[in-house]
Amino acid sequence: MIYYNPKLWFSFIFRVNKADTLSKLFPLILSVAVYAGIITFLLLDVWHVPETSILKKVIFIHQTIGFVFSLLLAFRINSAYDRWWEGRKIWGSLTNNSRNLAIKLKHLVDDESAAFFNYAIPLYARVLKNFLRGVYEPEEQAYIAIDPNKHVPNQVASAIIKEVYRLNKTGQINSEQLVSITAEITSFTDICGACERIKNTPIPYSYSVFIKKFIFTYIVTLPFTWAFELKYFIMPIIGFILFVFASIELIAEEIEDPFGIDANDLPIDNICVNIKKHVGEIFAG
Repeated sequence: MIYYNPKLWFSFIFRVNKADTLSKLFPLILSVAVYAGIITFLLLDVWHVPETSILKKVIFIHQTIGFVFSLLLAFRINSAYDRWWEGRKIWGSLTNNSRNLAIKLKHLVDDESAAFFNYAIPLYARVLKNFLRGVYEPEEQAYIAIDPNKHVPNQVASAIIKEVYRLNKTGQINSEQLVSITAEITSFTDICGACERIKNTPIPYSYSVFIKKFIFTYIVTLPFTWAFELKYFIMPIIGFILFVFASIELIAEEIEDPFGIDANDLPIDNICVNIKKHVGEIFAG
């Protein structure tokens, strides 16, 4: 995730980073600009189509669907941002619940069990991060034996609850205290399920394909209406329109899966580091 000062908006105009869509779209923009130049050349210099041609009337179709098109793109980016923001709230809950669980357990368990929870609680955040990214990074398995071929977050959550139940049986944690920490423990699995729901339920395929076809059709038909008035100036204009429309779709595609490593994805690496740091401070305090 890119951190920035939103008040320095003027500097954004001249700043280029890997999150910019221009570099990704430049070959397509160039191709469309050349295409618009070819259409203009054919209409005006080869076929000599008069300005009174029926083709010029097609502009009214673009004006009619333009408003609907803008609503469609607005809904697309808003739905993607909702998924991004929901993911951020979920990981915020994981941070808070990890702290709360550590605070409660610190005053209930002995040093040996405290060392286990100091290891296991931050471990859950890390394995969940890797699980959502479809990778497995081997961890020190001093307390928990992990099978990478199975659901890793479930294994860590199971180990945590197993240790809590053991402490309950040995009398270190009584029934009332067990009830007080149950909510934080079960929330780990709830959080994992919420993240999986976002990860495994993308925007419907037909909807995504329709938007791309809509953008393509809208752009490739513009030269037939604007060539008579703009002449060859249509080339940079068509390229700019494509840049705007396609950028919205690219940004939406990037943020609708917020758990990856793209520039605009959630900073879950930093969140995991903070969870480990804060839990360590709690048990060391």
